[in-house]
Amino acid sequence: MIHGLLQLLLFQALGEVISAFVIPFIPGPVVGLVLLLAFLGWRGRVPPSMELVGGGILQHLGLLFVPASVGVVMFWPLLKENALAVSAALLLSVVATIFVTALVLKRLAPPAAQDEHAP
Repeated sequence: MIHGLLQLLLFQALGEVISAFVIPFIPGPVVGLVLLLAFLGWRGRVPPSMELVGGGILQHLGLLFVPASVGVVMFWPLLKENALAVSAALLLSVVATIFVTALVLKRLAPPAAQDEHAP
């Protein structure tokens, strides 16, 4: 388990270094996740140690909502003042996310899978 955690933290640290010196406008964890994705794609499978750590993290993913909830409660008056702008930003980001996800899925799906769902 320690080996898998060390691997994940290594990718995050590498992403932070690349972000600091090469691509400062992209956050380090995002660069690290892209590097991890490339590594896993190149390798063709998830190492068992990483899978064990990932499963443990996913079991406690709900805890990550606690800080966000506290932030909403703390800034509730400010959120109420800007409710229209916040709602518009959320709606636009959801629509953009769905659109980009559909494009990526269409691009990456095998041709046989695309023909099965055609009307």
